Amino acid sequence: MAYIGRRNLLATAAGVLTAAATGTAHGAAHGATHSTAPATAHGPAGRAAVPEFRGMWIASVHNVDWPSRTGLSAAEQRAELIALLDTALRRRLNAVVLQVRPTADAMWPGAKEPWSQWLTGVQGRDPGWDPLGTAVTEAHARGLELHAWFNPYRVANTHTDPSRLAAGHPARTNPDWTVPYAGKLYYNPGLPQVRRFVQEAMLDAVARYPVDGVHWDDYFYPYPVEGQHFDDDAAYEEYGDGFASRADWRRHNTDTLVREMSERLRALRPGARFGVSPFAVWRNDDRDPLGSPTRAGVGTYDDLYADTRKWVTEGWLDYIVPQCYWHIGHSAADYAALVPWWARTVAGTGVDLYIGEALYRCDRNSETPAWRDPAELTRHLTLARGHAEVRGHVHFSAKQVVADPNGAMGRVVTDHYQAVVPPR
Repeated sequence: MAYIGRRNLLATAAGVLTAAATGTAHGAAHGATHSTAPATAHGPAGRAAVPEFRGMWIASVHNVDWPSRTGLSAAEQRAELIALLDTALRRRLNAVVLQVRPTADAMWPGAKEPWSQWLTGVQGRDPGWDPLGTAVTEAHARGLELHAWFNPYRVANTHTDPSRLAAGHPARTNPDWTVPYAGKLYYNPGLPQVRRFVQEAMLDAVARYPVDGVHWDDYFYPYPVEGQHFDDDAAYEEYGDGFASRADWRRHNTDTLVREMSERLRALRPGARFGVSPFAVWRNDDRDPLGSPTRAGVGTYDDLYADTRKWVTEGWLDYIVPQCYWHIGHSAADYAALVPWWARTVAGTGVDLYIGEALYRCDRNSETPAWRDPAELTRHLTLARGHAEVRGHVHFSAKQVVADPNGAMGRVVTDHYQAVVPPR
């Protein structure tokens, strides 16, 4: 089976790499009996032993991983979730990253936004149980960390009409907060009241549940679509004074969201960590000497207005998980070039570096020979262990952790996850 890319699964972005580059970004052993011996991440000689983060993403948007479809009973939804947690244990993982606010909605009761449509098929309909509360309790009972994965600004993936949202939805009652773009609907990051609200919506879950982390993915301003204009003109006119360009103003808006969320999370639940999983290319080095030796057609700094490097150097994050979703030797974005760049970027900052791994691309029917090879992914972890700053990996996504279409995950478990490891 061929798998479409992660961004196509989650929001359909196009043109990530230059047309000349080959391959695209984003584009079955169950483990033996657990060893009880303590284990840590091991690196080159002289590297201090540190806990290793071994995670998997559980995507709920469009029922990518969980629930398998809308309309399941509460018992069926719960059983599927528990099965994924048990799979994480069998694969000797120690953390799961569960998507609980995929499209300005919620997977916990009493939230500031309506129940997610990906549970029942109808936004706002009560599924009859508490998915996030159950996930936290059951994960902790298994010794797993539970990181709550939120998307800050995405409102609707399939339409641009606020009137189609559930009654009482904040974006429906405040349509001036939204921007339609390329067939989707977004909150406007340029409005201070929007930034404040989305923080409140996410922190509501943090206040209610002992989550181990708050996790964001790669969506801030949307991925650019040729011929489309993200119409934040009025907000820029009102709030853009003092900035040299709209791009600088947009980056300031995203910086502000990240910095404020970091401060508020640390005040509300000091034990919870704040992490972001960005598209792995900040800037190419032909554009900025501080950039990576890549030639990707998109970079977070210029195209998503997300200065991911700054967030690390400023210490606003506790961890970062760049989505290094290319094979070793890729012509435009080589895994073997990106991992060292990120290792240098986090060095001395106190920010933990985990590498996002493209398990979803490991497929015996892939058009890319490297991804047909079950040993490609294990080579990634071997390469990463040569860099002391790499403290773990997160695998996209849970469905492939379960199915392991070409045996790549089984190889990782055999070669790298021989023993149980605490996440930190």
